[in-house]
Amino acid sequence: MLKKHDLLNLDWTKTNGMIPAIIQDYFSHEILMHGYMNEEALLKTQKDGLVTFYSRTKNRLWTKGETSGNYLNVISIRTDCDHDALLILVKSTGVTCHLNNTSCFFSKKYNVNFLFELENLIENRKNKFSKNSYTSSLYQSGTSRIAQKVGEEAVETILAAMKKDQTELINESSDLIYHLIVLLHDQNLNLNLVLDNLKKRR
Repeated sequence: MLKKHDLLNLDWTKTNGMIPAIIQDYFSHEILMHGYMNEEALLKTQKDGLVTFYSRTKNRLWTKGETSGNYLNVISIRTDCDHDALLILVKSTGVTCHLNNTSCFFSKKYNVNFLFELENLIENRKNKFSKNSYTSSLYQSGTSRIAQKVGEEAVETILAAMKKDQTELINESSDLIYHLIVLLHDQNLNLNLVLDNLKKRR
């Protein structure tokens, strides 16, 4: 959230009382949408932890997801160097765009974005059992079995590399990464925490 000092320094005069707010996914860093906040909307966003805009068409405060249930849960709020724009990092619930897209911007899908989409799918299978889902069945089998699968896939990845079979190495690496993500979520962890740790080691 914005510190009190930053909140007091926001330039409401320059923006005619409406500060533009860019909404960015905390995990994938994809830009999700853009809206405007007046001071009341920003205070409500900070208080409730859900992104709330001032709707210029409805002429009222509008909490994203109030109708669809696709809320934007606030992780942090930052201001730019001129204090006349906001960058809000969020964890989204469902899709953001009213056209049923993840983002309101038709941006290129980068591979890293797919990894976080895969994480969301895996987390969903963890929380909502589906009898036709391999992922759900893994979670039903317990931590020991999931950890065992990671070990098996690691060995198979090594063997593929030793055989210098690039196609098999790609396939086995894919299996290893998938099962590792499953194991992380089994322990209530995620890839972003691993990436943060890698940054610290850089």
